[in-house]
Amino acid sequence: MRTYKLFDVANKTFIALLAFVCTLPLLLVLMVSISDERSIQSQGYSFFPAQLSFDAYRLLFSGSSPLLQSYIVSITVTALGTLLAVTITSMAGYTLAARHVRYRNGLAMFFFVTMVFNTGLVPWYMMSTKLGLQNNIWALIIPSLVFNPFNLFLVRNYMKQIPESLIEAAKIDGANDAFIAFKIFFPLSLPVLATITLFYGIGYWNNWFNAIMLVDRPNLYPLQYLLFKLNSEISMIQQMQSSSSSMSTSQLPTESIKMATAIVTIGPIVLFYPFLQRYFIKGLLIGSVKE
Repeated sequence: MRTYKLFDVANKTFIALLAFVCTLPLLLVLMVSISDERSIQSQGYSFFPAQLSFDAYRLLFSGSSPLLQSYIVSITVTALGTLLAVTITSMAGYTLAARHVRYRNGLAMFFFVTMVFNTGLVPWYMMSTKLGLQNNIWALIIPSLVFNPFNLFLVRNYMKQIPESLIEAAKIDGANDAFIAFKIFFPLSLPVLATITLFYGIGYWNNWFNAIMLVDRPNLYPLQYLLFKLNSEISMIQQMQSSSSSMSTSQLPTESIKMATAIVTIGPIVLFYPFLQRYFIKGLLIGSVKE
């Protein structure tokens, strides 16, 4: 018993130290983002900046910056896209898990092939433009809406653990497949659905490729793409300043704004994750071991 207590204390201490070490990079990014540019150039990155400065955040949230509009676009795309993607994936997972569905194994093989082979960028772009997915909000949602086959098989394996007798009892009571899926299977599959919700949410939040390929209107730029353009423009200005002897290279907070960009972009995901954490590991593990 005493050995167990010692192991428990040592284990918790190790996990606490590991968690602290994992938070150090994020803390460093935060401190650099509020550091004065001159102190960064003279002393480098530091947990204890010589002089504090919020110039990077003032630049990001200035009146001329479309950051707020990009935040609204990213939140809308992430919320709507994740909802639709999780709904489609969960319905497909139920179809492949239900034993009474004919050709479910053939459908599973069809989806598996899409994990191995890709048609390429040109057919993807041509199909998107032919469907009218250009310079509108749906151009940021629908091209990524086709569910990830990995998430599909994750949901299918989870739902296969649900007893078939539940379906039989529901059918005896007159329930159809839609009622069984939404009233029985989906509530019982909440851990795995929360897990793929996190996967889809992160994917939509970090997606900037659709904006590059399909969007030219600045009011539709998602946050990631806007900040990518902002960093590119700042880097270009810095290079111009470096090549000019009459301009100072420290006029813009180039290093601190990169770190401020990271803080701004990861904020919503960091706040979103704790609500799904209790389902995350369970959703990944259940269905991964065949009995």
